[in-house]
Amino acid sequence: MKIDPSSSADLSAQIAKAIRDAIIAGDLIVDARLPSEAELAEQFDVSRPTVREALKRLAAQSLIRTQRGAFGGAFVNRLSFEDAYSQQITTSTLLLSMNSVSFDTACEARFALERACAPLSAERRSADHLATMRAEIHRQSQPGLTDEAFCASDVAFHRALVDGAGNPVLSYQLAGAVEAMQPLMNMITFTARSREAIVALHTQITDAIEDQKGAKAAEGLTELEAYTKDLAQSVLAARARHANAAPQAPQ
Repeated sequence: MKIDPSSSADLSAQIAKAIRDAIIAGDLIVDARLPSEAELAEQFDVSRPTVREALKRLAAQSLIRTQRGAFGGAFVNRLSFEDAYSQQITTSTLLLSMNSVSFDTACEARFALERACAPLSAERRSADHLATMRAEIHRQSQPGLTDEAFCASDVAFHRALVDGAGNPVLSYQLAGAVEAMQPLMNMITFTARSREAIVALHTQITDAIEDQKGAKAAEGLTELEAYTKDLAQSVLAARARHANAAPQAPQ
């Protein structure tokens, strides 16, 4: 593991990257104990506080864990897909917001990925997945439900559909698509959408999943995508008309 002292990059970031690369390459295996802070400081020719900051970066990414005691130290962590979900969601949210991704582009990607899960979910879903989907449909039907609660239920419904595929890699990849894109789409459409229409489509999709009809579930997702895009177009058009009709400030 090496760093470039002449680089303008932060030394602790370089050390964290060097250790992360060693973990990814398999040079440091799961549960392997890292060298001590003093040994790492000597190896990289830096101060112990710099090493300590590098280890904090790795711990924040769940790549290492620390243990106290005579047999303590820093160890390579076994990163689970669930542990990485939040990072995937954060990254997807930042990518969407910082790169000005259009609503249609985000919507197209999200539903294309989710449709890929539909046949697997129809085949493998458990009773718990179906129960979650039915419970969220019931929740979405409640007249006193707030917009924020409806959005959260919407995410939970689609999360259960994706997890029903029984593939942790797909669930991880779709964490960004469902839990980052969905709230962003909800922010645009929640004021104008028909909850009844969404509940009807969610029911159609759930019935298909329960009946193990993957193609039918995918059709329901396609209908939901079309409804969502049409709704967004009408909302954005109305906003544009309102902005154009606003009185101009005097020169």
